[in-house]
Parts: sequence; structure tokens; C-alpha cells
Amino acid sequence: MLWDVVVIGAGPAGMMAAGRAGERGKKVLLLEKNPTLGKKLLLTGGGRCNVTNNCPETRTMLARYKDSDKFLFSAFAQFNVKDTLDFFNKRGLATKIEDEGRVFPVSDKAQSILEVLVDYLKEGNVELQSGQTVAGIFSSAASAHITIKLADGQALETRACILATGGNSHPETGSTGEAFLWLRKLGHLIIDTDVALVPIELADAWTKKISGVTLDDVKLTTFQNNKKQKIYKGSLLFTHFGISGPTVLNMSKEIGELLKNGEVTIALDLFPNFDHGALKIKLQNLFVDDSNKKLANTLAKLMPTALVHELLTLAKVNGDTPNHSVPSVDRKKLITLFKEIPLHVKGLLGADKAIASSGGVELEEINFKTMQSRLIPNLYLVGDVLNIDRPSGGYSLQLCWTTGFVAGNSC
Repeated sequence: MLWDVVVIGAGPAGMMAAGRAGERGKKVLLLEKNPTLGKKLLLTGGGRCNVTNNCPETRTMLARYKDSDKFLFSAFAQFNVKDTLDFFNKRGLATKIEDEGRVFPVSDKAQSILEVLVDYLKEGNVELQSGQTVAGIFSSAASAHITIKLADGQALETRACILATGGNSHPETGSTGEAFLWLRKLGHLIIDTDVALVPIELADAWTKKISGVTLDDVKLTTFQNNKKQKIYKGSLLFTHFGISGPTVLNMSKEIGELLKNGEVTIALDLFPNFDHGALKIKLQNLFVDDSNKKLANTLAKLMPTALVHELLTLAKVNGDTPNHSVPSVDRKKLITLFKEIPLHVKGLLGADKAIASSGGVELEEINFKTMQSRLIPNLYLVGDVLNIDRPSGGYSLQLCWTTGFVAGNSC
């Protein structure tokens, strides 16, 4: 059988591409390595699925993709954030906007997103073959078709192939990077791939005791050899291995680069909107208002109780001391610590914990008006296969929706 379109990989980009091609009346086959759909999608956003980021102005949105913006403009002109929200909302999925523009389904379940996409595949009469491992893709100048070899020995012929296999993150979901081997054999330049948007492991034992504690509106400053490197602001989550959360994920790639040159420390500022003098006044006012209360209880008004205990231990200050009796030297120690808590980086977690990977196909080799390879006729590349860096916060999935739609609309 000769297919109009074969999509390899039923992740977000693959399902969007297959659904759009089927909607256009194409005879579409969707190949998925896993026995079920959406294995990786169901992990996104902690299982809640951060659908996109509420940034309807395209140029502002594209600025978050750094140097890739000039390539992505033509694709986003065809399918942008508003189109994504319309796509899901019109199919009965209610969405909500949270901190920093993150968009989630009201249900708080990634399963809700998957159900919409599965229905989209059915509407387009897309044929699904799950549990199918692809061994390679072959193209020759003598044929206008692409041949797809399966691990079981089958060979499929298609007029167009959309490659949506993802990168190297969460390999247990099927994103194991073999597509880059196929693409290299076809002549594509692959920029070295690595994990990106990954949690950070810390050497500080005390941080593991407060796993689950979240801090909002903090400042994180990276240092190497006592030299300030970069400043990040946002939220932070303490975990059993170190720290995570959107801000941490967004700084992880820079941390990884710094680690190649030596040790890295992070200074955590709990009160970035207060300098030392203003924070001193804030504490003095609290101590006056709660003069007979214990220091630890008063500090719990400013930060999670579990964190108070650990910081008092770090500062070697007795939390049972009444506020009216806290020595000035102890107050100074606390203010200094609150403004610059040292966190010692042990390393980054591996690909199994990465939200996304970096590297991929050189962007100059893609026509972003169609997502078609400039080297291989009728081969389309979407999602994490592309060498596009992006922050946490819905930007990875928006890249999938956009590139998947454009490929499915063009093939």
C-alpha cells in the first residue's frame, strides 16, 4: 500500500501533524513505538500538561525561543498561541492561565489533552499502528517516495513522511534519539544533542530535608570561581535530590555549561525586593510586634516553617529565643543568610528527568513555511527533532502544536 503520509512518533507534534493531514483528506498512517499513545504527554506539567503560554503576540512569543525566532516566524504565522487555544477550546477543553502565563486544562489532567488529540485522529480517519519500531528511513533520487523500514522487516512506502520522534529526554517514553542516526545517514547536520530543562542536584544535605517546599518570587544567582555569572528570578521547588521548578529548569543548561569548567554555586535570595537595610527594618518591625514570641514562630510568617528550622541551624541561631532578646549579631547573620543562601551544585539529573533536550537538526536545513527538509523531498521534521532551545512554561508544547500543524497542513 502506498500511503499519502506516514507520521513516525505519536507525541504531541506527531498527533497534531497526523490529525491535520487526515483532516485534509490524506490517507495517513501514524506509527508509535509504545503500546499506547501519549506516554510522554501524560508526564508534562507534572501530569497536568502545560498546554502553551498565554503570549498571543507572536513576536513576543518568539523572543523566548532565542536565536530560533527568525526561523519560526513563518510557522507561527500559520499556527500560533491563539490558534492552539482555539483548537482545544472549540473541542470542549476548558483552559486556565496560571503564573507566568502558563496555560493548563481546567481539569488539571494531561489525559484531557490526550483525549482531544485522540478524537482528532479519529476525525481524520488516521490509522494507528502502536508497538511499531522503525529501523530506518530511506530516500533515493530515483523515487519520489520515501521508504520506511520497520524492525519486524516490513517496508512501508509513502509520498510524505513526518518525523516526530522527539529528542533524548525521558527515553523511557520512547524518545531515545535514533532518528538522529537516520537523519545523519540522509545527509542532515545534527547539532550535538544533550538534556535541557533538567532539575539540579545539590550537595547540601539540609535541602533534602525540606523536599516539597516551594518558594515563590526568589532570586537565584550563579557563581563560579567567586565570579557572578547570571541572575534568574521566579519560583523554586526543593526536592529529595536538590531543586526543581520552572526557574531552575530554565537555568539548567547554563549550569551544565559552567560545570564543564569547575564547581558552581547558587546564591538564593529569599527577599529580592528588599536590600539588606530594608529587610533589617522589616524584621525589626516584626520583632517589635511579636516581642514575646519565639524567633522561629515569627520567621514562619515570612517563609515555610520547615525552611525556618534549617536556616536557623545553618546560621547557628536559637529559634526558641524570644524576639525581644535576639542579639543584634544573630539578626545580622539571619539577614545575610536570607539574602544569600549558598546552594552547592552537585550536577544535573539525567535524560530520564529532563523536560526537553537540546540540539537536533540544523535549522538552516528546514523550510519553516512547510517544515519540509531542504535536503530530502517529502520529509518533514517537527518538534524536538529540531535544534531549538526554549524555556519551561508551555513553550515546548507550543513548538509541537505549531510545527506539527504546519507539517500536516503542507505535506
